[in-house]
Amino acid sequence: MATEQKKSVFATLNDINVNGHTEKLKQGSAELTYLSWAWAWAEVKKLYPDATYTIYKDEQKRPYMEDPDLGLMCYTTVTIDGMTHEMWLPVLDGANKAMRRTAYKYPGKKYNPETRQMEACEKTVEAATMFDINKTIMRCLVKNLAMFGLGLYIYAGEDLPEGDVIANEQAAANAVDEAVKEMEAAKDLKEVGTIWSKHKDLQANDKFKQACIKMGQKYQQPQQPKQ
Repeated sequence: MATEQKKSVFATLNDINVNGHTEKLKQGSAELTYLSWAWAWAEVKKLYPDATYTIYKDEQKRPYMEDPDLGLMCYTTVTIDGMTHEMWLPVLDGANKAMRRTAYKYPGKKYNPETRQMEACEKTVEAATMFDINKTIMRCLVKNLAMFGLGLYIYAGEDLPEGDVIANEQAAANAVDEAVKEMEAAKDLKEVGTIWSKHKDLQANDKFKQACIKMGQKYQQPQQPKQ
């Protein structure tokens, strides 16, 4: 009688559906999915009681690596069933900009509703706090566990199977095309503004922005010559 082959750690964890333990958060124009670190670690320990993790600390016991120009990076290692994987994650703000010990400014762009143009502006990345570092460490741990298979599929655009990525990209392109058609059908300047506000998730898309600018210019009232 043949003995049943034991499933690998990856096969076991990769088969787990994590959808009921995730949270979706908006960051800029993207919607990111986060898996609960507490649930993820508890699930691993149920299956592999000897699993361990380590958080990188420097010589001063600080749980991050720092570069004054590039920012802060957190590292973890996880060991399950004798296998160890390392993972790293930068400390980022809500706009996915690298955070440093002190605040800094960088050139950006924003839409000016009066001129209906994208204009240069100066944006700020606030200084990182221990809260930001703690949050990054736990997200790094979750990503570390994904290297063993747990929730690997939720890393959309990074670790998603190619077929799913293509399908998502096509759906996003279709959404932009529909919004552009809606914008081009606007009957006046007020409706242009309403459609622009309606599609907040597409306001960073160049195709949609250009359609809005074009329709805004179409309905913009010409200025009266000075007497």
